[in-house]
Amino acid sequence: MLAAKVIDNIWSTRKAESLRGLKFMLVEVLGGIDAGRLVIAADTIGAGIGERVLVCTGSSARKMLERDDVPIDAVIVGIIDEDCIF
Repeated sequence: MLAAKVIDNIWSTRKAESLRGLKFMLVEVLGGIDAGRLVIAADTIGAGIGERVLVCTGSSARKMLERDDVPIDAVIVGIIDEDCIF
Protein backbone atom coordinates (compact mmCIF):
# COMPACT_ATOMS: atom_id res chain seq x y z
CA MET A 1 0.00 0.00 0.00
CA LEU A 2 1.21 3.51 -0.83
CA ALA A 3 0.58 6.98 0.55
CA ALA A 4 0.02 9.46 -2.27
CA LYS A 5 -1.36 12.89 -3.08
CA VAL A 6 -4.07 13.36 -5.71
CA ILE A 7 -2.69 15.62 -8.45
CA ASP A 8 -5.43 15.68 -11.10
CA ASN A 9 -8.32 13.91 -12.82
CA ILE A 10 -7.66 11.63 -15.77
CA TRP A 11 -10.24 11.86 -18.55
CA SER A 12 -10.60 9.10 -21.13
CA THR A 13 -13.32 9.24 -23.76
CA ARG A 14 -12.43 5.82 -25.15
CA LYS A 15 -11.49 2.88 -22.97
CA ALA A 16 -11.99 -0.85 -22.57
CA GLU A 17 -15.53 -1.88 -21.74
CA SER A 18 -14.41 -3.29 -18.36
CA LEU A 19 -13.19 0.20 -17.34
CA ARG A 20 -16.46 2.00 -18.02
CA GLY A 21 -17.88 3.71 -14.96
CA LEU A 22 -14.53 3.98 -13.19
CA LYS A 23 -13.09 7.37 -12.24
CA PHE A 24 -9.34 7.74 -12.65
CA MET A 25 -7.00 10.09 -10.77
CA LEU A 26 -3.34 10.96 -11.19
CA VAL A 27 -1.55 10.53 -7.86
CA GLU A 28 2.01 11.27 -6.72
CA VAL A 29 3.63 8.77 -4.35
CA LEU A 30 4.70 10.30 -1.01
CA GLY A 31 7.83 9.02 0.73
CA GLY A 32 9.99 5.95 0.27
CA ILE A 33 12.09 5.03 -2.73
CA ASP A 34 9.18 5.72 -5.11
CA ALA A 35 8.58 9.26 -3.81
CA GLY A 36 7.54 11.53 -6.65
CA ARG A 37 6.48 8.69 -8.95
CA LEU A 38 3.18 9.38 -10.74
CA VAL A 39 0.53 6.65 -10.82
CA ILE A 40 -2.92 6.48 -12.38
CA ALA A 41 -5.34 4.98 -9.86
CA ALA A 42 -9.02 4.12 -10.02
CA ASP A 43 -10.90 6.13 -7.39
CA THR A 44 -13.45 4.08 -5.43
CA ILE A 45 -14.13 6.60 -2.66
CA GLY A 46 -14.47 10.03 -4.26
CA ALA A 47 -11.09 11.56 -3.40
CA GLY A 48 -10.45 15.13 -4.46
CA ILE A 49 -7.48 16.95 -5.93
CA GLY A 50 -4.98 17.86 -3.21
CA GLU A 51 -6.05 15.12 -0.79
CA ARG A 52 -3.59 12.60 0.59
CA VAL A 53 -4.79 9.07 -0.05
CA LEU A 54 -4.01 5.39 0.48
CA VAL A 55 -3.43 3.47 -2.74
CA CYS A 56 -3.64 -0.30 -2.98
CA THR A 57 -1.59 -1.82 -5.82
CA GLY A 58 -1.19 -5.08 -7.69
CA SER A 59 -3.67 -7.95 -7.56
CA SER A 60 -5.06 -6.52 -4.32
CA ALA A 61 -6.28 -3.51 -6.32
CA ARG A 62 -8.40 -5.74 -8.56
CA LYS A 63 -9.84 -7.46 -5.51
CA MET A 64 -11.03 -4.07 -4.21
CA LEU A 65 -13.20 -3.81 -7.33
CA GLU A 66 -14.44 -7.39 -6.79
CA ARG A 67 -13.76 -8.14 -10.46
CA ASP A 68 -10.78 -10.08 -11.80
CA ASP A 69 -11.42 -9.05 -15.42
CA VAL A 70 -10.49 -5.38 -14.90
CA PRO A 71 -6.98 -4.33 -16.04
CA ILE A 72 -6.28 -2.23 -12.93
CA ASP A 73 -3.15 -2.23 -10.78
CA ALA A 74 -3.81 0.79 -8.51
CA VAL A 75 -6.95 1.79 -6.58
CA ILE A 76 -7.54 4.63 -4.12
CA VAL A 77 -8.96 2.95 -1.01
CA GLY A 78 -8.76 5.63 1.69
CA ILE A 79 -8.29 9.32 2.44
CA ILE A 80 -5.59 10.20 4.99
CA ASP A 81 -7.06 12.50 7.65
CA GLU A 82 -3.84 13.04 9.58
CA ASP A 83 -0.43 11.48 9.91
CA CYS A 84 0.58 9.60 13.03
CA ILE A 85 4.11 9.10 14.26
CA PHE A 86 4.65 5.89 16.18
